[in-house]
Amino acid sequence: MAEAQQEFRAESRYVRVSPQKARLVLALIQGRRVEDALNTLLFTKKRIAAQVHKILRSALDNANYLSTEKGIDVDVDNLYVQRAIANDGPRMKRVRPAPQGRAFRYQRRMSHIEIALAEKARPEGAPPRAAKKTAAKKARRIAPARKTAGKK
Repeated sequence: MAEAQQEFRAESRYVRVSPQKARLVLALIQGRRVEDALNTLLFTKKRIAAQVHKILRSALDNANYLSTEKGIDVDVDNLYVQRAIANDGPRMKRVRPAPQGRAFRYQRRMSHIEIALAEKARPEGAPPRAAKKTAAKKARRIAPARKTAGKK
């Protein structure tokens, strides 16, 4: 019988960035392993990347807490970003001065960012991740080298 997949979430509400801008960064980490996602966020030049990094670390800490304190069996190295969502928050209505005494209205957008981590299900009898890499390296070493077209 298949076990229900546990997910570990973290959420930040009322973040002062438009959801469209947040989704650009969240799309970079969607579906990646947690370690890769953290590295990606460290080198992303968007202002919201630091906040998303903080939320991702919080979700990872939630997974660590549940694995140590609550006794849930979680392999933290096997976690990936299952869901990364930026929803609309409330909008602040603002007014800016315009020519000839008029006023233009604009809206400052906010977003609610949610990140959920889950453990990748390893198929039964599958070799560990490190074993796959070494097998692929051996196959490359055994394969014959390509010959060039005679240019020197």
